[in-house]
Amino acid sequence: MHTIDLNQSDSITKTFWRFTLPAIAAMLVNGLYQLVDGIFVGHYIGAEGLEAINMAWPVIAVVGGIGLMIGMGAGSLVSIYRGEGNLHKARNAMATGLTLVLGLAVVASFYLFCFSDALIELQGARGAGYGYASDYLGVFQLGSLATVAAGALPFLIRNDNSPFVATSMMVVGALTNIVLDYLFIGVLGWGLQGAAVATVSAQFVSVAMGLAYLLSSRSLLGVFRHKITLSFYDAKQSLVLGCSSLVMFMYYGVLVGFHNRLFAEYGTPISVAAFAVVGYLMTLYYVVAEGIAEGMQPQVSFYHGEQSYTKIVKVVKLATSVSLAAGLIWLAVLNLFPDVVIGMFSSGNEALVQQATQGIRLHLSAMYLDGLIILASMYFLSVGKGGKSLAISVGNMLVQFPFLYVLPKFYGVDGVWLAMPISNLVLASMVLPVMWHDILAQKRKQCVSTPLAA
Repeated sequence: MHTIDLNQSDSITKTFWRFTLPAIAAMLVNGLYQLVDGIFVGHYIGAEGLEAINMAWPVIAVVGGIGLMIGMGAGSLVSIYRGEGNLHKARNAMATGLTLVLGLAVVASFYLFCFSDALIELQGARGAGYGYASDYLGVFQLGSLATVAAGALPFLIRNDNSPFVATSMMVVGALTNIVLDYLFIGVLGWGLQGAAVATVSAQFVSVAMGLAYLLSSRSLLGVFRHKITLSFYDAKQSLVLGCSSLVMFMYYGVLVGFHNRLFAEYGTPISVAAFAVVGYLMTLYYVVAEGIAEGMQPQVSFYHGEQSYTKIVKVVKLATSVSLAAGLIWLAVLNLFPDVVIGMFSSGNEALVQQATQGIRLHLSAMYLDGLIILASMYFLSVGKGGKSLAISVGNMLVQFPFLYVLPKFYGVDGVWLAMPISNLVLASMVLPVMWHDILAQKRKQCVSTPLAA
């Protein structure tokens, strides 16, 4: 049984890696859902398909964000209650999170049914690109439950003390998606609709594995084996704590939508397709950074519950170093071998390669700072300060809008590419000092109170 007990005497570094490596693997696997779709779409449908899937992504991001909100919010509560030694409250929080999945999946389906086509058109989609994107989202209108549950369950299960199970769910789901993408797109020729069917089907497989675990005797909390009480307070706290994760997804979706619109206005459909490719390449780092943050969360939440702030300092320093190193290494690879990485999504389209290379040079130049901003947001979520976590996520979105409005007017397509790295520099210079001030202030309080307690 692959479980991790934070009460064990393992070193902080060893415990960090035991949580973080499965989390990174899980997020990388999750990123494969998008990446594999892009590879198959790019090779079998072409630039129009890449344009369409990039137009559809901001719309579907809201649904995935709802699942992440539930998973991170309820999962944080579970770990905080476990750190306090209150397993009964932890079970109630888990059960409340599972109930939220069912309720909000209905809301997500209604949202897609009412607004998906209008949101595609708002981004400037026309002709074949519009048709492809509409077909893609039509599948998710029926499969929202799978998307929301697949977003929430891995994080709930990780906080149930089973990161290996959570990772296994996502690995099996991603492998299923690869096989079905080949079948539905490459063999049957279902186009973007086939990509969506493959994704939803794979998500159902992942969810089935998660439910089987929760129903089994391997589950630490055994939420289905004990009497539980659904808690309105836990539901509210889960949504408050996890709201920053939803906003982060929405922020990314809204920004992708704005970029799509601006690339369509100042460039060509190839520009939108190039942005899709650059987005896939950034996703490979983004999911690693998110995995580092997700791996840090149970540890920080637990240490917060037992008021061990010196340990929190060590964990956050380690997470920061790893996230920064991963970002700089991936940025070097992208700049040294742009033709190789872009070639994963294109079969000899020179215009696409040229524009995507320019996007790598400009758009991704400060992406490593995005990883540190994610860590800051996750830290505040982990210690129950959902308001600050939400403020960081909202700020991440709002800071970019002025640059997106002004820069393209002077620099055209290059101005669209440059908006994100400049805004990352501005936001990181504000957010990171606030995070470290909070951490060190808590550490000072612990150092002052410990002698008195003794």
